[in-house]
Amino acid sequence: MHTTKWESGMLDHRTKVGVWEYYGITRSKEQVVVQRYDHSSKQLLYYRPVARMEYNTEVAPGEWRYKVVDQPPMFIGGDAALAVYTTQLQYPQQAQDSNIQGQVTVGFVVDTLGQVSAHRVLRGIGAGCDQEALRVARTIPNEWIPARIGNRAVPTEYELTLSFRLAQP
Repeated sequence: MHTTKWESGMLDHRTKVGVWEYYGITRSKEQVVVQRYDHSSKQLLYYRPVARMEYNTEVAPGEWRYKVVDQPPMFIGGDAALAVYTTQLQYPQQAQDSNIQGQVTVGFVVDTLGQVSAHRVLRGIGAGCDQEALRVARTIPNEWIPARIGNRAVPTEYELTLSFRLAQP
């Protein structure tokens, strides 16, 4: 049994097998199960619903529209697992020298098989931050659960916001 603050499950030769639980922290600082995922059958068994959000969804080949989905696209392991990658952000020297701070939002498509593609900057701040945000987003592995409408998986655009903040002296 492998257990950390963010996950719990069985390993077989360093590979996750069977049912794993992934944890998050609520606003009231309570630890809760946010996902239960069977790594052997590659099936989502449970997820903690979040506020209903609209996602840019492919409703017909090549036709995209913002829609509320029944199940959002999710990274396996939740936000805590996703943070392993997003915390690898390196502040570009050009942005530091120019005292540029802010948020960059990167969008990418999560297809019906949980594969990602078509990374692009949706909102940028320049000075190398946009390129760094894209670099980090592209390091995130294809471990996504696709969005669903009814019982059908649908391609959606996932938006990931990365913050660039200079340390205060």
